[in-house]
Amino acid sequence: MIVCKRVYRPAVPEDGYRVLVDRLWPRGCSRETLRLDAWLRELAPSEAIRRAFAHQPERFAAFRTAYRDELAAAPALWQPLLERACGGALTLLYAAHDETHNNARVLAEFLDEQLAAAPPREECR
Repeated sequence: MIVCKRVYRPAVPEDGYRVLVDRLWPRGCSRETLRLDAWLRELAPSEAIRRAFAHQPERFAAFRTAYRDELAAAPALWQPLLERACGGALTLLYAAHDETHNNARVLAEFLDEQLAAAPPREECR
């Protein structure tokens, strides 16, 4: 199961494996107190795509397409997350205020599609 959650919301056991998927460290969060298992900044959208989007909902469709293209070109970056999703809960953490138009939602959608298209694995059943 893959879920998305703002980094500012409290961690709960149901989150499972918690991964920060933003390129920049979230404001106001100390590295000592933020509970996460990994920070995969290289999995975040490139600087050019992030700046072009600028968190403007009307630019989200173009952002989504560009980011998905980047993801498709770099399976080594997201493949380990599929293994985590098969083994239990995977929580993608993000800092954006908009809970609908953000990179974590696009990544979750992309990973869900990859899981659905992959041959069934024992740990995913």
